[in-house]
Amino acid sequence: MTPDRLATHLNTNRYGEFHLTDAIRPGPTLSIRPREGYRIEVFRDRRAKLRLPMLSAAVSAEQLFDTFLALIAPLGDEVHVVLESSHGANSDHHTDLRRDEIDLPVLASHFCEFENLLTHDGCTGVAVLAVGRPVEVQFDEHKLFHIYAPNLTPFRRALHRIGIHRRRMLPLISEAEHLHHTSDDFAAEFRQLAMRLGVGDFDRVFSDENW
Repeated sequence: MTPDRLATHLNTNRYGEFHLTDAIRPGPTLSIRPREGYRIEVFRDRRAKLRLPMLSAAVSAEQLFDTFLALIAPLGDEVHVVLESSHGANSDHHTDLRRDEIDLPVLASHFCEFENLLTHDGCTGVAVLAVGRPVEVQFDEHKLFHIYAPNLTPFRRALHRIGIHRRRMLPLISEAEHLHHTSDDFAAEFRQLAMRLGVGDFDRVFSDENW
């Protein structure tokens, strides 16, 4: 692929009715075209002897953040949160920073303040977990949603209200060659969000030696 064609590809953020944020682009071969919808499967962890229904969803950029807020609403008044960062990483490795037992309205307020980071940075992800129940909502670096819960009904209803419907076949952009986008400014914003939330191991991860 020539530099001009690559630049055109990277500047393309619309595929049919689906809009991408700045965080991610499909690979130049475009083996998977982004499309809106959700799919349901079963997550299995043999080591933990765990089986949970799992919902994965791709949502167009114009309603992506509102969908995130709608999906965390069923988790309860108090939640755990994990910030995920791959800033500065040279591989698929990422760092998880956890804060337990934070009021959901407070957390949502912080998320709203950092909406641009959460939606447009390809090295930032977040997971929100219910307290005392095996329920988790992930908003990952690819700007996809992954939900693990014994009962997916509240989350399916939230998606249907927004106009997101189930597809029998839904390849995801993360399942083929793809490109992430980030910047030094996003890395700095991630650090601010981590400070705001008071996540664990902050001092170790964000020491002067590492940053």
